[in-house]
Amino acid sequence: MKHLFAYGTLMCRDIMAEVSGQDAVRESTPIPAVLRGYRRLCVRGEHYPALIRQAGHQVDGVVYRDISRSAWQRLDRFEGEMYSRLDEQVEMAAGETIIASVYVLHADYRDCLDDREWDFDAFLRHGKKYFRNSYLGYDEI
Repeated sequence: MKHLFAYGTLMCRDIMAEVSGQDAVRESTPIPAVLRGYRRLCVRGEHYPALIRQAGHQVDGVVYRDISRSAWQRLDRFEGEMYSRLDEQVEMAAGETIIASVYVLHADYRDCLDDREWDFDAFLRHGKKYFRNSYLGYDEI
């Protein structure tokens, strides 16, 4: 089984559980981690971010361990054609490094990005309710 590095909306356990179909995620604790060499930017007109490669930057996120095959299928559909799933080295809070899958913006969608960094705390305060309302029916994906 593979691990997932989440850097945006999927950092929220409730959203991750609904999207992935893995109810066990609700009780698990995502592990803080850092992905180096990437930048997290706002997607214009949306409440979610995207990652692009950019030297000298890093992105804070979380790792969910041991994602099931069926969860990967749901996650891939949820992320859609806008993102590619890549395996990258991430640094865990305890200092170890692991390989985890991460969804990175496909180059064809680069013009959808804003120059602003995406802020998880701002998402929790203001954007999460709008995001959830716009993505009703995770079982439909």
